[in-house]
Amino acid sequence: MKKLLIGLILLASCLTLRGQIVYTDASTLPLYGKAAPTEGYRRLPAALEGVVRDGVWMLGRNSAGLYVRFRTDAPEIHARWSNTGYHMPHMTDCGTGGLDLYVFLDGKWQFLKSGFEWGAIKKDHTARLIGNMQPGMREYMLYLGLYDEIKTLELGVPEGYALYEPQLKSPVSERPVVMYGTSILQGGCASRPGMAHTNILARRLDRTVINLGFSGNAHLDYEIATLMASVPNPSVFVLDYVPNAADSLIREKGEKFFRILRDAHPDVPIIFVEDPHFAHTLLDQAIAAEVSGRNAAQKALYEHLVAAGEKNLFYVPSFEMTQQEDFVDGVHFTDLGMTHYADLMEPVLREALKRSGE
Repeated sequence: MKKLLIGLILLASCLTLRGQIVYTDASTLPLYGKAAPTEGYRRLPAALEGVVRDGVWMLGRNSAGLYVRFRTDAPEIHARWSNTGYHMPHMTDCGTGGLDLYVFLDGKWQFLKSGFEWGAIKKDHTARLIGNMQPGMREYMLYLGLYDEIKTLELGVPEGYALYEPQLKSPVSERPVVMYGTSILQGGCASRPGMAHTNILARRLDRTVINLGFSGNAHLDYEIATLMASVPNPSVFVLDYVPNAADSLIREKGEKFFRILRDAHPDVPIIFVEDPHFAHTLLDQAIAAEVSGRNAAQKALYEHLVAAGEKNLFYVPSFEMTQQEDFVDGVHFTDLGMTHYADLMEPVLREALKRSGE
Protein backbone atom coordinates (compact mmCIF):
# COMPACT_ATOMS: atom_id res chain seq x y z
CA MET A 1 0.00 0.00 0.00
CA LYS A 2 2.85 2.34 0.91
CA LYS A 3 4.61 1.64 -2.42
CA LEU A 4 1.37 2.31 -4.31
CA LEU A 5 0.91 5.64 -2.52
CA ILE A 6 4.49 6.69 -3.29
CA GLY A 7 3.99 5.74 -6.95
CA LEU A 8 0.82 7.81 -7.20
CA ILE A 9 2.55 10.80 -5.62
CA LEU A 10 5.44 10.54 -8.09
CA LEU A 11 3.04 10.24 -11.02
CA ALA A 12 1.11 13.30 -9.86
CA SER A 13 4.39 15.18 -9.46
CA CYS A 14 5.42 14.33 -13.05
CA LEU A 15 2.08 15.43 -14.44
CA THR A 16 2.31 18.69 -12.50
CA LEU A 17 5.80 19.37 -13.80
CA ARG A 18 4.78 18.66 -17.35
CA GLY A 19 1.57 20.67 -17.14
CA GLN A 20 -1.41 20.57 -19.43
CA ILE A 21 -0.79 20.68 -23.16
CA VAL A 22 -1.77 24.06 -24.58
CA TYR A 23 -2.56 24.11 -28.28
CA THR A 24 -2.00 26.96 -30.74
CA ASP A 25 -3.57 27.26 -34.17
CA ALA A 26 -0.73 26.68 -36.65
CA SER A 27 -2.15 29.39 -38.91
CA THR A 28 -0.52 31.89 -36.53
CA LEU A 29 2.91 30.55 -37.52
CA PRO A 30 4.78 31.07 -40.82
CA LEU A 31 3.72 28.66 -43.58
CA TYR A 32 5.97 28.23 -46.61
CA GLY A 33 5.85 26.49 -49.99
CA LYS A 34 2.91 28.25 -51.65
CA ALA A 35 3.05 29.64 -55.17
CA ALA A 36 0.46 32.28 -54.21
CA PRO A 37 -1.57 33.24 -51.14
CA THR A 38 -4.27 30.63 -50.60
CA GLU A 39 -6.92 29.66 -48.11
CA GLY A 40 -5.61 27.49 -45.29
CA TYR A 41 -3.21 24.72 -46.26
CA ARG A 42 -4.09 24.50 -49.97
CA ARG A 43 -1.63 24.98 -52.82
CA LEU A 44 -3.98 26.66 -55.32
CA PRO A 45 -5.62 30.05 -54.75
CA ALA A 46 -9.41 30.31 -54.63
CA ALA A 47 -9.40 32.32 -57.88
CA LEU A 48 -8.53 29.13 -59.78
CA GLU A 49 -11.59 27.19 -58.59
CA GLY A 50 -13.81 26.60 -61.62
CA VAL A 51 -10.98 27.81 -63.87
CA VAL A 52 -8.59 24.86 -63.75
CA ARG A 53 -9.82 21.34 -64.44
CA ASP A 54 -11.61 19.68 -61.53
CA GLY A 55 -8.82 17.12 -61.05
CA VAL A 56 -6.19 19.84 -60.79
CA TRP A 57 -8.29 21.85 -58.34
CA MET A 58 -8.89 18.83 -56.12
CA LEU A 59 -5.18 17.98 -56.00
CA GLY A 60 -4.32 21.63 -55.46
CA ARG A 61 -6.10 21.36 -52.13
CA ASN A 62 -3.46 18.84 -51.00
CA SER A 63 -0.65 20.26 -48.89
CA ALA A 64 2.34 18.70 -50.70
CA GLY A 65 5.51 20.71 -50.13
CA LEU A 66 4.02 23.02 -47.51
CA TYR A 67 5.79 23.37 -44.18
CA VAL A 68 5.33 25.30 -40.94
CA ARG A 69 8.33 26.93 -39.23
CA PHE A 70 8.58 27.76 -35.53
CA ARG A 71 10.85 27.67 -32.50
CA THR A 72 10.23 26.65 -28.93
CA ASP A 73 12.09 25.68 -25.78
CA ALA A 74 9.42 23.16 -24.79
CA PRO A 75 10.43 19.62 -23.76
CA GLU A 76 7.71 18.08 -25.92
CA ILE A 77 5.64 18.99 -28.99
CA HIS A 78 2.17 17.70 -29.83
CA ALA A 79 -0.12 18.09 -32.83
CA ARG A 80 -3.84 17.91 -33.51
CA TRP A 81 -5.02 17.99 -37.09
CA SER A 82 -7.94 17.02 -39.30
CA ASN A 83 -8.04 15.99 -42.93
CA THR A 84 -10.20 13.93 -45.29
CA GLY A 85 -8.71 10.57 -44.29
CA TYR A 86 -7.65 9.85 -47.86
CA HIS A 87 -5.99 6.45 -48.27
CA MET A 88 -4.03 4.76 -51.05
CA PRO A 89 -2.92 1.10 -50.97
CA HIS A 90 0.60 1.76 -52.28
CA MET A 91 1.50 4.70 -49.99
CA THR A 92 1.69 5.03 -46.23
CA ASP A 93 -1.01 7.02 -44.45
CA CYS A 94 1.87 8.89 -42.81
CA GLY A 95 3.09 10.06 -46.22
CA THR A 96 -0.40 10.77 -47.49
CA GLY A 97 -1.78 12.76 -44.58
CA GLY A 98 0.70 12.66 -41.72
CA LEU A 99 3.18 15.19 -40.39
CA ASP A 100 6.96 15.21 -40.33
CA LEU A 101 9.00 17.08 -37.71
CA TYR A 102 12.58 18.25 -38.30
CA VAL A 103 14.92 20.18 -36.01
CA PHE A 104 17.90 22.36 -36.93
CA LEU A 105 20.95 20.93 -35.15
CA ASP A 106 24.66 20.95 -35.95
CA GLY A 107 24.11 23.28 -38.88
CA LYS A 108 21.53 21.20 -40.72
CA TRP A 109 17.93 20.02 -40.68
CA GLN A 110 17.58 16.63 -39.04
CA PHE A 111 14.55 14.34 -38.90
CA LEU A 112 13.02 13.77 -35.48
CA LYS A 113 9.69 11.98 -35.72
CA SER A 114 6.59 11.72 -37.88
CA GLY A 115 3.03 12.28 -36.75
CA PHE A 116 0.40 9.64 -37.50
CA GLU A 117 -1.97 7.31 -35.67
CA TRP A 118 -2.28 3.54 -35.61
CA GLY A 119 -5.50 1.76 -36.42
CA ALA A 120 -8.45 2.52 -38.64
CA ILE A 121 -8.38 5.37 -41.13
CA LYS A 122 -9.45 8.55 -39.37
CA LYS A 123 -10.10 12.19 -40.18
CA ASP A 124 -9.19 13.64 -36.78
CA HIS A 125 -5.73 13.01 -35.38
CA THR A 126 -3.74 13.63 -32.22
CA ALA A 127 -0.08 12.73 -31.78
CA ARG A 128 2.88 13.58 -29.61
CA LEU A 129 5.51 14.47 -32.18
CA ILE A 130 8.45 14.46 -29.76
CA GLY A 131 8.91 14.25 -26.01
CA ASN A 132 11.38 13.85 -23.13
CA MET A 133 13.66 16.60 -24.45
CA GLN A 134 15.94 18.76 -22.39
CA PRO A 135 14.28 22.18 -22.47
CA GLY A 136 16.12 24.60 -24.74
CA MET A 137 15.27 26.92 -27.61
CA ARG A 138 15.39 25.10 -30.95
CA GLU A 139 14.22 25.79 -34.50
CA TYR A 140 11.71 23.33 -36.01
CA MET A 141 10.19 22.60 -39.40
CA LEU A 142 6.96 20.64 -39.77
CA TYR A 143 6.17 19.18 -43.21
CA LEU A 144 2.51 18.63 -44.04
CA GLY A 145 0.97 15.60 -45.77
CA LEU A 146 1.51 15.01 -49.47
CA TYR A 147 -1.84 13.67 -50.66
CA ASP A 148 -4.53 14.99 -48.35
CA GLU A 149 -6.12 18.31 -47.51
CA ILE A 150 -5.50 19.57 -44.00
CA LYS A 151 -8.63 21.17 -42.62
CA THR A 152 -7.27 22.23 -39.24
CA LEU A 153 -3.85 22.08 -37.59
CA GLU A 154 -2.82 22.90 -34.03
CA LEU A 155 0.52 22.51 -32.29
CA GLY A 156 0.75 21.95 -28.56
CA VAL A 157 3.39 22.44 -25.87
CA PRO A 158 3.16 22.06 -22.09
CA GLU A 159 1.68 24.90 -20.09
CA GLY A 160 4.38 27.42 -19.26
CA TYR A 161 6.05 27.09 -22.67
CA ALA A 162 5.18 28.77 -25.96
CA LEU A 163 5.63 28.63 -29.72
CA TYR A 164 7.51 31.49 -31.37
CA GLU A 165 8.16 32.61 -34.92
CA PRO A 166 11.48 31.33 -36.29
CA GLN A 167 14.61 33.45 -36.16
CA LEU A 168 16.58 31.27 -38.56
CA LYS A 169 15.88 31.91 -42.24
CA SER A 170 16.15 28.32 -43.42
CA PRO A 171 15.18 27.06 -45.89
CA VAL A 172 15.56 30.46 -47.52
CA SER A 173 12.16 31.47 -48.89
CA GLU A 174 13.31 34.26 -51.18
CA ARG A 175 13.87 33.21 -54.80
CA PRO A 176 12.23 29.76 -54.56
CA VAL A 177 12.65 26.87 -56.95
CA VAL A 178 9.30 26.21 -58.65
CA MET A 179 8.69 22.63 -59.78
CA TYR A 180 5.79 21.37 -61.91
CA GLY A 181 5.03 17.71 -62.39
CA THR A 182 3.08 14.56 -61.73
CA SER A 183 2.23 12.21 -58.85
CA ILE A 184 5.93 11.47 -58.44
CA LEU A 185 6.72 15.14 -57.92
CA GLN A 186 3.72 15.52 -55.61
CA GLY A 187 5.39 12.89 -53.42
CA GLY A 188 4.18 9.46 -54.50
CA CYS A 189 5.07 7.26 -52.78
CA ALA A 190 7.34 8.66 -50.05
CA SER A 191 6.89 6.95 -46.68
CA ARG A 192 6.65 10.31 -44.94
CA PRO A 193 6.40 13.94 -46.18
CA GLY A 194 10.04 14.86 -45.60
CA MET A 195 11.14 12.12 -48.00
CA ALA A 196 9.45 13.60 -51.08
CA HIS A 197 12.33 14.48 -53.39
CA THR A 198 11.24 18.13 -53.56
CA ASN A 199 11.58 18.36 -49.77
CA ILE A 200 14.91 16.51 -49.82
CA LEU A 201 16.18 19.03 -52.37
CA ALA A 202 14.88 21.96 -50.34
CA ARG A 203 16.91 20.84 -47.33
CA ARG A 204 20.03 20.16 -49.39
CA LEU A 205 19.83 23.48 -51.21
CA ASP A 206 18.59 25.37 -48.15
CA ARG A 207 15.90 26.90 -50.34
CA THR A 208 12.13 26.67 -50.52
CA VAL A 209 10.94 24.40 -53.31
CA ILE A 210 7.36 25.05 -54.41
CA ASN A 211 5.70 21.73 -55.20
CA LEU A 212 3.19 21.94 -58.06
CA GLY A 213 2.87 18.20 -58.61
CA PHE A 214 -0.61 17.05 -59.64
CA SER A 215 -1.12 13.30 -59.56
CA GLY A 216 -2.15 12.08 -63.01
CA ASN A 217 -2.92 15.65 -64.05
CA ALA A 218 0.29 17.27 -65.28
CA HIS A 219 -1.28 17.99 -68.67
CA LEU A 220 0.48 21.28 -69.37
CA ASP A 221 -2.47 23.38 -68.22
CA TYR A 222 -1.74 26.98 -69.14
CA GLU A 223 -3.37 28.20 -65.93
CA ILE A 224 -0.62 26.44 -63.96
CA ALA A 225 2.05 28.03 -66.14
CA THR A 226 0.50 31.41 -65.38
CA LEU A 227 0.51 30.61 -61.66
CA MET A 228 4.17 29.61 -61.85
CA ALA A 229 4.99 32.80 -63.74
CA SER A 230 3.29 34.83 -61.00
CA VAL A 231 5.65 33.60 -58.28
CA PRO A 232 7.68 36.63 -57.15
CA ASN A 233 11.37 36.42 -58.04
CA PRO A 234 11.73 32.68 -58.80
CA SER A 235 15.25 31.29 -59.09
CA VAL A 236 14.60 28.20 -61.28
CA PHE A 237 11.66 26.52 -62.99
CA VAL A 238 11.60 22.71 -63.28
CA LEU A 239 9.30 21.08 -65.88
CA ASP A 240 8.81 17.44 -64.91
CA TYR A 241 5.41 16.74 -66.49
CA VAL A 242 6.40 14.05 -68.99
CA PRO A 243 5.06 10.96 -67.12
CA ASN A 244 1.53 12.39 -67.52
CA ALA A 245 1.87 13.97 -70.95
CA ALA A 246 1.43 12.04 -74.19
CA ASP A 247 3.92 12.90 -76.90
CA SER A 248 1.10 14.58 -78.87
CA LEU A 249 0.27 16.78 -75.87
CA ILE A 250 3.89 17.85 -75.50
CA ARG A 251 4.02 18.78 -79.18
CA GLU A 252 0.70 20.63 -78.92
CA LYS A 253 1.15 22.56 -75.66
CA GLY A 254 4.80 22.35 -74.58
CA GLU A 255 6.12 25.47 -76.28
CA LYS A 256 3.23 27.72 -75.25
CA PHE A 257 3.56 26.52 -71.64
CA PHE A 258 7.26 27.39 -71.82
CA ARG A 259 6.56 30.79 -73.39
CA ILE A 260 4.27 31.80 -70.53
CA LEU A 261 7.19 31.28 -68.14
CA ARG A 262 9.84 32.77 -70.39
CA ASP A 263 7.86 35.89 -71.27
CA ALA A 264 7.39 36.64 -67.56
CA HIS A 265 10.98 35.75 -66.58
CA PRO A 266 13.39 36.12 -69.52
CA ASP A 267 16.50 35.13 -67.57
CA VAL A 268 15.30 32.49 -65.12
CA PRO A 269 16.80 29.04 -65.84
CA ILE A 270 14.33 26.37 -66.91
CA ILE A 271 15.05 22.65 -66.48
CA PHE A 272 13.34 20.07 -68.70
CA VAL A 273 13.14 16.57 -67.22
CA GLU A 274 12.47 13.31 -69.05
CA ASP A 275 10.15 10.50 -68.02
CA PRO A 276 11.89 7.93 -65.80
CA HIS A 277 12.37 4.47 -67.24
CA PHE A 278 9.94 2.71 -64.94
CA ALA A 279 10.79 -0.72 -63.56
CA HIS A 280 8.42 -2.58 -65.85
CA THR A 281 9.84 -0.97 -68.99
CA LEU A 282 12.52 -3.65 -68.59
CA LEU A 283 10.14 -6.16 -70.21
CA ASP A 284 6.83 -4.38 -70.92
CA GLN A 285 7.28 -3.33 -74.54
CA ALA A 286 4.16 -1.17 -74.69
CA ILE A 287 5.17 0.93 -71.67
CA ALA A 288 8.75 1.14 -72.94
CA ALA A 289 7.47 2.49 -76.27
CA GLU A 290 5.28 5.08 -74.49
CA VAL A 291 8.16 6.31 -72.36
CA SER A 292 10.48 6.53 -75.37
CA GLY A 293 7.85 8.46 -77.36
CA ARG A 294 7.21 10.97 -74.59
CA ASN A 295 10.90 11.50 -73.99
CA ALA A 296 11.54 11.99 -77.71
CA ALA A 297 8.87 14.70 -77.77
CA GLN A 298 10.39 16.39 -74.71
CA LYS A 299 13.87 16.31 -76.23
CA ALA A 300 12.56 17.67 -79.54
CA LEU A 301 10.91 20.58 -77.70
CA TYR A 302 14.12 21.37 -75.85
CA GLU A 303 16.23 21.21 -79.01
CA HIS A 304 13.75 23.41 -80.87
CA LEU A 305 13.99 26.07 -78.15
CA VAL A 306 17.80 25.94 -78.12
CA ALA A 307 17.87 26.28 -81.90
CA ALA A 308 15.56 29.28 -81.57
CA GLY A 309 18.17 30.98 -79.38
CA GLU A 310 16.75 30.37 -75.95
CA LYS A 311 19.30 30.58 -73.15
CA ASN A 312 19.52 29.20 -69.62
CA LEU A 313 17.94 25.89 -70.50
CA PHE A 314 18.90 22.56 -68.93
CA TYR A 315 17.94 19.02 -69.87
CA VAL A 316 17.86 15.97 -67.59
CA PRO A 317 17.77 12.64 -69.50
CA SER A 318 16.32 9.53 -67.93
CA PHE A 319 19.00 6.95 -68.63
CA GLU A 320 20.58 7.34 -65.16
CA MET A 321 17.49 8.59 -63.37
CA THR A 322 16.36 5.48 -61.54
CA GLN A 323 17.23 1.89 -60.66
CA GLN A 324 15.03 -1.21 -60.67
CA GLU A 325 14.51 -1.20 -56.90
CA ASP A 326 13.42 2.46 -56.79
CA PHE A 327 9.71 1.80 -57.22
CA VAL A 328 6.68 0.76 -55.18
CA ASP A 329 4.44 -0.32 -58.05
CA GLY A 330 6.82 -0.08 -60.98
CA VAL A 331 6.06 3.65 -61.39
CA HIS A 332 6.04 5.56 -58.09
CA PHE A 333 9.14 5.98 -55.97
CA THR A 334 10.12 4.42 -52.68
CA ASP A 335 12.24 6.56 -50.36
CA LEU A 336 15.23 5.03 -52.13
CA GLY A 337 13.89 6.23 -55.47
CA MET A 338 13.20 9.67 -54.05
CA THR A 339 16.78 9.87 -52.82
CA HIS A 340 18.20 8.76 -56.16
CA TYR A 341 16.01 11.31 -57.94
CA ALA A 342 17.24 14.07 -55.61
CA ASP A 343 20.84 12.93 -56.22
CA LEU A 344 20.29 13.34 -59.96
CA MET A 345 18.59 16.73 -59.74
CA GLU A 346 20.80 18.37 -57.11
CA PRO A 347 23.87 19.15 -59.27
CA VAL A 348 21.67 20.39 -62.11
CA LEU A 349 19.79 22.68 -59.77
CA ARG A 350 23.02 23.97 -58.23
CA GLU A 351 24.34 24.87 -61.68
CA ALA A 352 21.03 26.52 -62.59
CA LEU A 353 21.12 28.53 -59.37
CA LYS A 354 24.61 29.78 -60.30
CA ARG A 355 23.24 30.90 -63.65
CA SER A 356 20.43 32.60 -61.76
CA GLY A 357 22.96 34.67 -59.84
CA GLU A 358 22.80 32.74 -56.60
